[in-house]
Amino acid sequence: MPGTEKKKTALSVSEGVQQPDSINQEAVDQLKKAKKKLPTAHELYLGLRSGDISMLGQAITLVESSLETHQEAAQDLISSCLPHSGNAFRVGITGVPGAGKSTFIEALGLHIIQKGGKLAVLAIDPSSERSKGSILGDKTRMEELAGSPLAFIRPSPSRGTLGGVTRKTRETIILCEAAGFDTIFIETVGVGQSETAVHSMVDFFLLIMLAGAGDELQGIKRGIMEMADAIVINKADGNNIRKAQRAQAEFANALHLFPPYPSGWTPLVKTCSSLYNKGISEVWDMAMEYHAFVSENGFLVKKRQEQSSFWMHETIKDGIYNQVFNDPFMKAELELHEKAISEGHMTSFMAATSILNKYKSKVKS
Repeated sequence: MPGTEKKKTALSVSEGVQQPDSINQEAVDQLKKAKKKLPTAHELYLGLRSGDISMLGQAITLVESSLETHQEAAQDLISSCLPHSGNAFRVGITGVPGAGKSTFIEALGLHIIQKGGKLAVLAIDPSSERSKGSILGDKTRMEELAGSPLAFIRPSPSRGTLGGVTRKTRETIILCEAAGFDTIFIETVGVGQSETAVHSMVDFFLLIMLAGAGDELQGIKRGIMEMADAIVINKADGNNIRKAQRAQAEFANALHLFPPYPSGWTPLVKTCSSLYNKGISEVWDMAMEYHAFVSENGFLVKKRQEQSSFWMHETIKDGIYNQVFNDPFMKAELELHEKAISEGHMTSFMAATSILNKYKSKVKS
């Protein structure tokens, strides 16, 4: 009726506040504007040659990419950088888990920078075989070194290749050298297969160990010690000083039992405390002494030539492997042969020989 007001009840619904759109269009527009076109190989080259760390990082990402189009651009970039590489001192650093590699690298790296050097650290992080994920925490562990404009730290996932060393590490070294870094550290996961790969791409191989109760030699393979150009007993401080000195003597005696090194260099054993920065300068002086020694007798040039040949062969093997396992026809053949092996109709050797013969026939046709 006219004049009567509508009564409000508990069931009445108020209009409420108008809700904003679920997508912030303004933020989307800003992101589109901020998104830049990927630099070309030439632009990356000019950037890293000028010392642009951001460009160096993008260049390494390009090299690490598995996309075919990226690989073509990466090879163009590497070819441009190659004439500007080879002048850095390449150092491989490995050691048992818990030896304090990251602390040691930071202490030694800061020492190098203080002496006027420019350091790049390529830290190989373990990738999970199950999830393919990796920790990539080296920048956190080397916070002070990472903050220096004269240092570049690049953690890279191993992705399960060649004992934990990425296939692209050698190309990354070339990029870092072209960017003006005069010292390159390659830190490996730990004592294992990765050492063989790292040894084949560095000038100086350093093994970090801990002092124990006299049983150090039982915890490391002889092959790793034979590759080491020097051994450093870390954490030689406090109550560990005497233990470190004993370990130093034991390792020195063990090294004398090995055959003479092709370089003519006699490996040395040093002690240090990365935490208290004791003995760090002596370790670097030893490394510099080695570098001068192998440079003078010509072994450094010979070693690098052998390394280049080794990686050419490894790349060929890797390329053939990928061709076999990525080809649809060969994939089908592999499945048939795997079934034959599981059913006991063929041995692994017979199946492998058959696969290789089929691959040869396919290549010829």
